[in-house]
Amino acid sequence: MSDYHYPGVTPHLMSKDAVAAIEFYKRAFGAEEQGERMLMDDGKRIMHCELKINGGTLMIADAMPEYGYPWVEPQGTTLNIIVDDARAVWDRAIAAGCTVKMPLEVAFWGDLYGTFDDPFGHNWAVVGPAPKG
Repeated sequence: MSDYHYPGVTPHLMSKDAVAAIEFYKRAFGAEEQGERMLMDDGKRIMHCELKINGGTLMIADAMPEYGYPWVEPQGTTLNIIVDDARAVWDRAIAAGCTVKMPLEVAFWGDLYGTFDDPFGHNWAVVGPAPKG
């Protein structure tokens, strides 16, 4: 790991194809890899990769059924990206291939809010200030 100071909670996603997910998150969210990827014994699957997205840390690895971590479809979790320009982040993610679940619009509490799934089954929400006027 490149830094041992991780404020808050740091999600660690399991993927059925971490290499493809890492490249997708780079396109969709401008993710930047931190440090070196750690590979499994097979030299192909990712044991650990650390990404920076919007100033936060996201860790990702491939499923490892041989170590008790089989692939299961993600459920019950939403990864939130809170930004000043929600529309720009939203448009980039949708253009990269995310699937809209809840359109980006002004929510009852007054912010722009929308949700989508990435191609790997993870649910994301984009939140930002609503346009004025």
